[in-house]
Amino acid sequence: MIRNISLAQLGLIFGSVLTLMGIAAYASDKPTLNLIGFFYGVPLLLIGLALKAAELKPARYSQVPSADAIALREREATSTLEQVRKDVTRYRYGQRVHLQESLERLGLSPVDEECPVLESLRETAIDGHYALVLEFFSEYIPFSSWQERHERLEKFFGPGIRAELAQVDEDKVELSLIAAPAERVEAA
Repeated sequence: MIRNISLAQLGLIFGSVLTLMGIAAYASDKPTLNLIGFFYGVPLLLIGLALKAAELKPARYSQVPSADAIALREREATSTLEQVRKDVTRYRYGQRVHLQESLERLGLSPVDEECPVLESLRETAIDGHYALVLEFFSEYIPFSSWQERHERLEKFFGPGIRAELAQVDEDKVELSLIAAPAERVEAA
């Protein structure tokens, strides 16, 4: 899958190979290969370096999803839950943390340095429904601030999703986004 491939790594590999080929062609007096190596290799290498500097790695799963959780996902997950899961499990560029814009809109990131960091996620069943549990390291935002925004969290992630918060540790917060099929039917 393309979302699991680092574009920075590809740029570095292909850029390095073409640049080295250009250097070797220059040394062996082969001007055509020399031009290809320098005109394509060096820019690709620089692009790869720039992407590597701005790369945000995919969030890891804290538990491998069970077959039951995957079946529930296929049956109950809303498009929002799918989008969140896919966004946080792929490489991102130009962001410091996953869900940065969402956290800013929810008022959970007053400044970039204080933004909660998504450490991992898991897919499970809560009350018999599909749940995507986002595990945040929230050093600067107290759990009480998360609780104050509970209603906004539910509205933000859309209809058909119930949000639950849990404080796992002093600086760790779990946000469970639970599919609520009955609420989707009532809203329609």
